[in-house]
Amino acid sequence: MPETPAIDLVDETFIAVPPATVAAVFKDPRSWRHYWPDLHLTVYADRGDEGLRWTVSGALVGTMEGWCERVMDGTVLHYFLRADPVGAHTRRQLVRARDRRAKAAKQLALNLKLTLEDGRRPGVPPTL
Repeated sequence: MPETPAIDLVDETFIAVPPATVAAVFKDPRSWRHYWPDLHLTVYADRGDEGLRWTVSGALVGTMEGWCERVMDGTVLHYFLRADPVGAHTRRQLVRARDRRAKAAKQLALNLKLTLEDGRRPGVPPTL
């Protein structure tokens, strides 16, 4: 049975825009360097408006996914990261790495929410 990765994160954030709008943010590989500067990503599943799945190398080795699920009038952005840091690490270093990645994932999602919603509240139709 495979060993559980040192970093096994799940994050979910509601964004009041359609899934295609959220998924488009991740379609351009140039954006990956901005969001994950120490990681090298290779798409292994392009799920269209439902997002992407990547293999991860660089500072981490494993897999990552951004899944855009339509919910009511918007999208729940599900973020999954299952990876191990490269190199030998103490338990304390692993905990810090996991915490840093979790905070970065939530910050990325909240920044997308602020930018993409552009002040729109759930239940209120977007302005055209």
